Amino acid sequence: MRRGLSIAVVLLTTAGCGGTDPGPAQGPAALDAKARPALARAPARPGEVILRGDASPRVHRGVALHGTYLVRFQQFAPEDPKLDFSGETPFVATLRGPRTVPLFHAAAAHGSRRVRLDGRYGVDVSFGDFPYVLRFTPQ
Repeated sequence: MRRGLSIAVVLLTTAGCGGTDPGPAQGPAALDAKARPALARAPARPGEVILRGDASPRVHRGVALHGTYLVRFQQFAPEDPKLDFSGETPFVATLRGPRTVPLFHAAAAHGSRRVRLDGRYGVDVSFGDFPYVLRFTPQ
């Protein structure tokens, strides 16, 4: 009985080998401060909102925004820090709330724009193949 249980445990623990799960050692959470993109390094200042994601699609819900903001995004490839994003899937983000506000649609490593907002929004990151950071800085 004991030997049968040991074999079952070994089979269960090795069954996932070779799968697509990258494990906890990859992605922005595992990167040290120097490897994180510039937008994620500095701590949030008062009123600032920083959103991170490893993949899309993703909706960050319940983001309260009141005033004028400089909105910036940065996407990055932890396995290839020098990747040129111009040939990759465009990063697409939209605000959905009291009104719909297209933020970004760019095949680029980073971008920015100013927006005036008042309300609670969902930040819909509908496309992008890489980890990203969005930073809303009040102006």
